[in-house]
Amino acid sequence: MTTVRLVSTAADRRVFTDYPYKKYRDDPSWVPPLRISEAERLDFKKNPFFEHARVALYLAERGGTTVGRIAVIDDDLHNATHQDNLLFFGFFEAEDEEAARQLYAQLEKRAQDLGRVRVRGPVNPTMNDSAGFQINAFDTLPYLMMPQNPPEYPRWAKEAGFEKAKDLYAWRLRETDGLGERVSRLADRVRKRNTFELRPLNMRDFDAEVERVLTFYNRYWEDNWGHVKYTGTEARKLAADIKPIVDPNMILFMEMGGELAGMVVGLPDINQVFKRIPSGRLFPFGFWPLLRRRKHIDRIRLFILGLAPQFRNRGLELVMIDEFYKRGVARGYNEAECSWILEDNDAINKGIKATGAELYKTYRLYQKDFI
Repeated sequence: MTTVRLVSTAADRRVFTDYPYKKYRDDPSWVPPLRISEAERLDFKKNPFFEHARVALYLAERGGTTVGRIAVIDDDLHNATHQDNLLFFGFFEAEDEEAARQLYAQLEKRAQDLGRVRVRGPVNPTMNDSAGFQINAFDTLPYLMMPQNPPEYPRWAKEAGFEKAKDLYAWRLRETDGLGERVSRLADRVRKRNTFELRPLNMRDFDAEVERVLTFYNRYWEDNWGHVKYTGTEARKLAADIKPIVDPNMILFMEMGGELAGMVVGLPDINQVFKRIPSGRLFPFGFWPLLRRRKHIDRIRLFILGLAPQFRNRGLELVMIDEFYKRGVARGYNEAECSWILEDNDAINKGIKATGAELYKTYRLYQKDFI
């Protein structure tokens, strides 16, 4: 018989955090995240997300053995932003369908106790972190800050009464595929018709550059489905976390007439290094592979690609993509993932497809309504 109980002690939290490392230790496709990072994501003292949200952690157990886990996430900022009344779930893992069913039952009970009318997930712990169940391409390794899961998880969600809420697309572009002569030709035409500066991130002015990214992202992504603005403390925490791996030449600002018109943000795929640290611990041995292998990363994830509304429909996004591709090849990256993109963001999806990129992976958010 499977039972589900609330995590209430420090020892319980360690069991919650450690469970995936035990479940997937023999899975060649699993990329272990750093344990310290996983613990911080769920620590209300260290993760500024919990300035406007709360989390309850649950473990599923059978015969004295942990067989699953789930985080129940109550985000006030999301509900206020979208005039919603939902409860999120995330960090989901289950040994089998029985464990999954019991975990979802606990999620629904918690939602009803709080008066919520809907549950949605997975988010880990927000849409700005990793989100969705992977529904295909299970033989591929995930990129930085993208989730991964076994093929059964989407089916178990459906059998528990969850339905699709939204798909998130991941596009893959390889150096061997080329960018496409047509894209480069059009980008050159746009360059001739417009006056702009396309510059890399200035690491000497890193904090101010982060503020520029934050302001731009919060202003022009606010109408996207499910989007919740980063708070200042959340943005600064993320910036501090990623600063050691930033390649400033792959974060580009397009400026026109002294105004920030657009940006493209790419980060090296540090998962290629984490894959070689199966314990998820940097010490005593993981630190050395990190230092030794970091310079050999040859994949990059394109996080942000966007223009301010007044600069759209000029083809300027093609210039940014063309420049990102050329710089990436010159710096030794042979593959990029553009992720994630909302399934109904037609303009961006069409633009990325035109480059020759392949829609190779889809992540799905599920939800269940109670009314």
